[in-house]
Amino acid sequence: MTYVVNESCVKCKLMDCVEVCPVDCFYEGENMLVIHPDECIDCGVCVPECPPPDSRNWEGVSNKFELYFSPNPGTGD
Repeated sequence: MTYVVNESCVKCKLMDCVEVCPVDCFYEGENMLVIHPDECIDCGVCVPECPPPDSRNWEGVSNKFELYFSPNPGTGD
């Protein structure tokens, strides 16, 4: 089972997890980063880089995925 982004990842674009990924399986969405499941090798090096420092601000926010998730691609900066 490869790693997947979850509701905690919505509204987060911190790149700490991306920088340690040995296979570059992260892609930028409009308001979050996503992991391509066919490219992730399930190494787990991204896990210690999460949660983001502002995660406490989002604790207890319900329906974050439904309210804030955007399926649009990122700008590709």
